[in-house]
Amino acid sequence: MKFDVAIVGSGLAGLSVALHLAQTRTVAIISKRALLDGASNWAQGGIAAVLDSGDSHEEHINDTLVAGAGLCDEPATRYIVEHGREAIEWLIEQGVPFTRDAAAEMGFHLTREGGHSQRRIIHAADATGHAVQLTLEQKVRAHPNITLFEQHCAIDVISSDKIGARSAHAQAVTPRCLGLYVQDEKTGNVLTFEAEHTVLCTGGAGKTYLYTTNPDTATGDGIAMAWRAGCRVSNMEFIQFHPTCLYHPFAKSFLITEAIRGEGGRLLLPPEAGAAAGTRFMPMHDERGELAPRDVVARAIDFEMKKRGIDYVNLDISHQPPEFLKEHFPTIYARCLELGIDITKQPIPVVPAVHFTCGGIVTDLAGRTDLQGLYAVGETACTGLHGANRLASNSLLECLVIGRACAQFVAAQPKFELPALPQWDESRVTNADEEVVISHNWDELRRFMWNYVGIVRTTKRLERAQHRIVMLKEEIDEYYRNFRITHDLLELRNLVDVAGLIVQSALSRQESRGLHFSRDYPATLPKALPSVLTPPRR
Repeated sequence: MKFDVAIVGSGLAGLSVALHLAQTRTVAIISKRALLDGASNWAQGGIAAVLDSGDSHEEHINDTLVAGAGLCDEPATRYIVEHGREAIEWLIEQGVPFTRDAAAEMGFHLTREGGHSQRRIIHAADATGHAVQLTLEQKVRAHPNITLFEQHCAIDVISSDKIGARSAHAQAVTPRCLGLYVQDEKTGNVLTFEAEHTVLCTGGAGKTYLYTTNPDTATGDGIAMAWRAGCRVSNMEFIQFHPTCLYHPFAKSFLITEAIRGEGGRLLLPPEAGAAAGTRFMPMHDERGELAPRDVVARAIDFEMKKRGIDYVNLDISHQPPEFLKEHFPTIYARCLELGIDITKQPIPVVPAVHFTCGGIVTDLAGRTDLQGLYAVGETACTGLHGANRLASNSLLECLVIGRACAQFVAAQPKFELPALPQWDESRVTNADEEVVISHNWDELRRFMWNYVGIVRTTKRLERAQHRIVMLKEEIDEYYRNFRITHDLLELRNLVDVAGLIVQSALSRQESRGLHFSRDYPATLPKALPSVLTPPRR
């Protein structure tokens, strides 16, 4: 398999990079599952950008910096915000059916979410990600220069320093990414992809935790692959918990968009809270109430649940007219109704759940990593935009702006002659005798990460988690060396690597800031510094 560019991941980052490059380059898109099975497709709220004359770049930048608790990279934030409008205009050109509003300047409805001082969220009802992904998917499938590899799981990138003596070329230059190994999940065969440029757009690592709003594909693959290839990662301790995930035994991590609170939704204590039932509690935690940033709201809900011994809280939007709710939140209205909850008359039971990985692979504003020829875009990367807490609806914006910049950089590079790459060698492995080990380890990892590395942390809990990760990693590495790979083994291997990075980063931060709250270090240090981890030399 030989391409100019290999893109791992089919979310908004991957599809936008592919479409910007396909005019001049041959592109492979490698997707673990079907093209629409990533987190972008699940995004409900929308995309933040300055699209109205009553708003300004400075206000959007300031809102981002405030939410990021002093840790955002200001030049990166400015660059992404200032390129927001052209990113939205590109999506409109592609045909994305954003919700219209004849009274608005651009003709599209703008909503507001927590942490934003203005209405600046352009959306397609309450299923923006799906609308965007569906539009771009059609473009990608029709493009002659783009080849799709669905149901293909990336294993590791191939770097020149790792193949060593097999390539004389590798000895003469700076280490470079030359492609990657990928397993065809239908046949089990491992393919070698040769590529002058490899772009990791694999999303976040929500499946490291027991409860998450992320799809099953969010196993931190890109972060783990880049780390093993020698790339730095940053700010991995900042795991964003979405405050409002539907609490219902038959609803698997169904997200209740932040826009519900933006349109006046109130958080109330449920009947199980006894005498306090029906009480609105957010004003007691933050003067911004339900429109406080996500970390504040998630901690407030967590506090109330633990204090009162309740399993959930209620989110009530029933005071809005039924027609308004059905028009603006059709997906949520329909899903809740299926489960016996009429949001026009009843509150929605909600709990916090892991939602977004704010840290990731260290990149510049063209997506370049520490390894030449390897790039990262989207949730798998850390540009510095999100700081210690992502501002709502900035994530899809980052995918679009950095995706385009990455594509422009790659398109400007001269051709590079690839050396011959070694094929995957599984001559010394056998079929696994007990695959139950994988499912047991997977379950153990996700449970102790939830219990020990959650919304509120202590040093003792983090050390317990670290101890278990060391033992699990030894087991998984031995399993990987001796048995033929499977999809589940590859994901587990990545998850345990990412879990280790989260815990190591959390232990290194001896303060509370943004999404990282430590009972042992409740104060915030006067100077905000990113936590950057460098892989050991191998």
